[in-house]
Amino acid sequence: MDCSSEEQMVRMALDAVDGVGRLDFDLSSRTLDVFHEGPVEPIFEALDGLRLGTPMELAREDEVAPDEPDASSASERGPLLGALAINGTLFVGELVAGIVFASMGLVADSLDMLADALVYSLSLAAVGRDASRKRSLAAASGYLQLGLAFAGLGEVVRRFFIPEAVPDVSAMIAVSVVALAGNVLTLWLLRGAKRGEAHIEASWVFTSNDVLVNVLVIVAGLLVWWSASRLPDLLVGGLIFLIVANGARRILGLARRSSDADD
Repeated sequence: MDCSSEEQMVRMALDAVDGVGRLDFDLSSRTLDVFHEGPVEPIFEALDGLRLGTPMELAREDEVAPDEPDASSASERGPLLGALAINGTLFVGELVAGIVFASMGLVADSLDMLADALVYSLSLAAVGRDASRKRSLAAASGYLQLGLAFAGLGEVVRRFFIPEAVPDVSAMIAVSVVALAGNVLTLWLLRGAKRGEAHIEASWVFTSNDVLVNVLVIVAGLLVWWSASRLPDLLVGGLIFLIVANGARRILGLARRSSDADD
């Protein structure tokens, strides 16, 4: 998942916590300022459950948030729809290319695109919808993503033991470059959903999972060309499927914690 979709997951997680107001993100320093009323423990629990790998600490308890609307509003629909369209299109394109050109790396990368598309779908559903609707969508998308990831891992294991054609190296690299361009376009498009330029500049600096995945597939293609073996493609494909499965785990945890908060 890229940093923009991670932000959407944080917003959805904190949406279930009473008393949370404005959220200020700064991904360049991996910090989040939460303006809220009430105890801080539920906020820490919601964020800790996402397993984003960033330590949390209480800086101040007496700060009052300015009277400013949060970014999660109807004005986000356009950029989020664009991001959803890009990721959905790249998911289909990479999946077809991966099947046609016998590359598990491309198939796995397509599921990473699907993971982002699902998060953007959840973000769109969050605008003007009730919490129970969001929980249902989050759970459904999480289980779908997890099922596809395990199916992909099973296919990787199968191909280790059954002779298959060596992937088309030029196709692997070309499609991955297109996917990388799609990720850059998504970040540019999502500027319209942010309060200022700082977040998008941080997004360019921050090494997102999507960019790493694209680079992994390109490196796998070069290793396939160098070794004339499909093993690098299978190893990278398996690694990406694990990344996708971890993203599904986080989405399911988000849905579960939102449900617990409402009980």
